[in-house]
Amino acid sequence: MLVPGIALVLIFSYLPMLGLVMAFQDFQPQLGFFRSEWIGFENFKLMFEYPDARQVIWNTLLIAVIKIVAHLIVPLVFALLLNEVRKMVFKRFVQTFVYLPHFLSWVILGGILLDMLSTDGGLVNQALGWLGIEPIFFLGNGDWFRFTVIVSDVWKDFGFSTIIFLAALSGINPDFYEAALIDGANRWQQVLKITLPSLIPITIVVATLSLGNILNAGFDQIFNLYNPLVYEKGDIIDTYVYRVGLIGGDFGFGTAVGVFKSLVSFVLIVISYRLAYKLANYRIF
Repeated sequence: MLVPGIALVLIFSYLPMLGLVMAFQDFQPQLGFFRSEWIGFENFKLMFEYPDARQVIWNTLLIAVIKIVAHLIVPLVFALLLNEVRKMVFKRFVQTFVYLPHFLSWVILGGILLDMLSTDGGLVNQALGWLGIEPIFFLGNGDWFRFTVIVSDVWKDFGFSTIIFLAALSGINPDFYEAALIDGANRWQQVLKITLPSLIPITIVVATLSLGNILNAGFDQIFNLYNPLVYEKGDIIDTYVYRVGLIGGDFGFGTAVGVFKSLVSFVLIVISYRLAYKLANYRIF
């Protein structure tokens, strides 16, 4: 039963790693791996010399860090609010409603956002016009593009991420709340003194494990939303590798950027698991 799964992993995850040799070559497709010129670390040097590459790394870090923080705070706050709802029918309806966007691809959501945020009849800019605000070029202005990417990503996934905190909330001993109620604590005091302290371990685990994704700013999302007008502030490592390595035909340089990202991510994943173990006694086995 394991053979099909192992075969898929070997074919699509391990076999392509042979192509990492391109990072150290002036790779020419017609020459292949064995006859392309070996240039050592030249592609890696170019990565730090190109102004575009440095800007792309900065964009990736900025967008990814803000996403990580937002994906920690918003689901936590939403789970706390949802936990206070006593009408189960309404609670389940809200849970289902906020989960739905997670199951839609960015191809679909990208098209929806392009229509909604358009300066020419877009729903959002129409609403701003009713308030007397000039239309905003959300997907054509670099700063607004970053804002749009972060907000839309949080909107898409915060409902699904809330499951983790709701599960943690369900594990809190109700005797704590009964004792606090007897002592005269109101709902706000119970949240501050019981709920939040009980959520600290899972919050630490989620936060530390998110470090491994610090260089993953969301290729699918940005690829479906960005355009040449926002390359300066919206281009990330993954889209840069795609554009330079595949579209531009500079396979060696694109591979070098990808290898750099993978190495940094690997180090951060190791650090994050060590932190999760030290701070919250979290183990993967």
